[in-house]
Amino acid sequence: MRMEEAYIVKVEEGREASHDKPSAGPVYRCIYAKDSLLHLPPHLDSPWQFFRDSASKYPSKAMLGRRQKSESEVDPYKWLTYQEAYETAIRIGSAMSSRGVNPGDHCGIYGINCPEWIITMEACNSHSVTYVPLYDTLGPNAVEFIINHAQVSIAFVQENKIPSILSCLGQCSSNLKSMSNDSTFFQFLSFCYIKANFLLFNANQLLQSNNVAIVSFGNVLTAQKKVAEEHGTSCFSWEEFLQLGNLDCDLPPKKKTDICTIMYTSGTTGEPKGVIIKNEAFMAEVLSIDQILHLTDKAASEDDVYFSFLPLAHVYDQIMETYCIYRGASIGFWQGDVRYLMEDVQVLKPTIFCGVPRVFDRVYAGINSKISSGGALRSALFQYAYNYKLGYLEKGLPQDKAAPFFDRLVFDKIKQGLGGRVRLLLSGAAPLPRHIEEFLRITSGATLAQGYGLTESCGGCFTALGNVFSMMGTVGVPMTTIEARLESVPEMGYDALSSEPRGEICLRGTTLFSGYHKREDLTEEVMVDGWFHTGDIGEWQPNGAMKIIDRKKNIFKLSQGEYVSVENIENKYLRCPLITSIWVYGNSFESFLVAVVVPDRKALEDWAVKHNSSTDDFKSLCENLKARKYILDELNSTGQKHQLRGFEMLKAIHLEPAPFDMERDLITPTFKLKRPQLLKYYKDCIEELYKEAKGTKV
Repeated sequence: MRMEEAYIVKVEEGREASHDKPSAGPVYRCIYAKDSLLHLPPHLDSPWQFFRDSASKYPSKAMLGRRQKSESEVDPYKWLTYQEAYETAIRIGSAMSSRGVNPGDHCGIYGINCPEWIITMEACNSHSVTYVPLYDTLGPNAVEFIINHAQVSIAFVQENKIPSILSCLGQCSSNLKSMSNDSTFFQFLSFCYIKANFLLFNANQLLQSNNVAIVSFGNVLTAQKKVAEEHGTSCFSWEEFLQLGNLDCDLPPKKKTDICTIMYTSGTTGEPKGVIIKNEAFMAEVLSIDQILHLTDKAASEDDVYFSFLPLAHVYDQIMETYCIYRGASIGFWQGDVRYLMEDVQVLKPTIFCGVPRVFDRVYAGINSKISSGGALRSALFQYAYNYKLGYLEKGLPQDKAAPFFDRLVFDKIKQGLGGRVRLLLSGAAPLPRHIEEFLRITSGATLAQGYGLTESCGGCFTALGNVFSMMGTVGVPMTTIEARLESVPEMGYDALSSEPRGEICLRGTTLFSGYHKREDLTEEVMVDGWFHTGDIGEWQPNGAMKIIDRKKNIFKLSQGEYVSVENIENKYLRCPLITSIWVYGNSFESFLVAVVVPDRKALEDWAVKHNSSTDDFKSLCENLKARKYILDELNSTGQKHQLRGFEMLKAIHLEPAPFDMERDLITPTFKLKRPQLLKYYKDCIEELYKEAKGTKV
């Protein structure tokens, strides 16, 4: 591969294929780590030191803020200072110790983002207790599996989840009742979408301890305490538990190799996997973010304000909030209701905003709608300003110098939509569509960077450099803790040694996980010769940036012998503006593909108006044969424009009026399709589509 103005350096040559191994491309690092990867400094042993040092440096600085709700209104943000949060964490840690929770034990944390979540995390760090974050969107079917597997001995739970937790106690084993029921229930709710057969795990593996508790983030009713006691556990309010601790306590020693967290990934198939992340990896990831921002944009400081709404149970937000704590920044939490998310942004006025493509897509759609309704003159001015700034960005100017006049005159209202102070936008968890990334880079007044990472890489392992416009549409270069290479996937036609290197992304470095908890077999599947195999297919760009183009596992063969890379196909069909989601299906017994499609409601209703079709009932509109044919034709037209081959075209589609959701177990919390569950849910529909395509066409 020829590098032009490359932002990576080669540190090791590639290898040819052998009888048992595919070929692999050269090993690359980011130019900012050309001499060596970032390693944790000798004096750092635990994330607790980040918090302790910031509390010492900025004791009166606002740290954690939230809006209090009253019957008629929501108040402005109220803040805990670093000193107040520090003292609370010390007391919570002391209380855990008094209940028999020792270094190395496991603590569950369940609930939406809030100050108590962070304080509990730091309390665990203070006493070298491993915390196990649990998804707010997952629930009861896997409770025994998770409790057995993580061996949780205490847990902290959101107040409004307590009733549903207590109602499940009778379904739990006797061993479960002697555990930290909070954690038990925490996990119970947390894994609601996991198959019921996980409950078959032997409950006798649970920790046997009488010093266990459910600790509420808020209050507990007397009746709730009674129910908990009937099932052999204790239930505390936040304040009650706080009183069990004190500020004058000795903290245990900490080591880099201590397990910081076990983070369960929901996965698209099979059982959840507990990803083990040690202190050294967690802290190195935080320091790498700081290094990259310092060298390419501006590191966070005590003047920054971070908006917390992405789930803290995921590594992405957990790392970012720890980074903010490290730099003494303020963290403001959303109310937990998506309807008021943008209102919270307006009140908080953050400077750092981390999102996922779905959130940025909503921002983009809302702004576009306002532009379209603003009249021809305003639309023309906006388009002129947009193209003007785009031209200078393409020439290499940083976003704040490309068109400052138009930033003030035209784009300032868009910036105000995010509170008016945002200087840094970060996107992760899934690919950000190119047109949305371009739009936000031009109009937001902020530096935008897209990244790529996994729980196993402790969050981001690649990041685009914010003011390098040529990295748009890519996930950028390896973080300064990571080395990366591509490994060929011959069955998919990807060659890591070709002039356009493509293959499975493999990682090596200081921020990788330490294996799957109690699943050495799964660890050995993905860790081969020191390289973590991500399962994602990437393509090196000439400037050294990585582009995600496919997924290794989502490949199957059609009956005529053609291999189909279904994620690659879906990504191309998703460029059709008439749809919001698509699941493409095929198998080795059929020669063509069908799909379940979630149409864009407004686009389909606009079509219906033009064609004199009723828009009163969207479900009926989705069943309209002409509407289905219209969407099918547009999808295949999009496929042709993006060079899909004949056998990759769709022969029949079902229009689904409701978005794929977690309530039906169709997607993961990070919005990835759960293909086996989709097939189970739409089995009858798929059969009808094949019958239809073989007989009378739509």
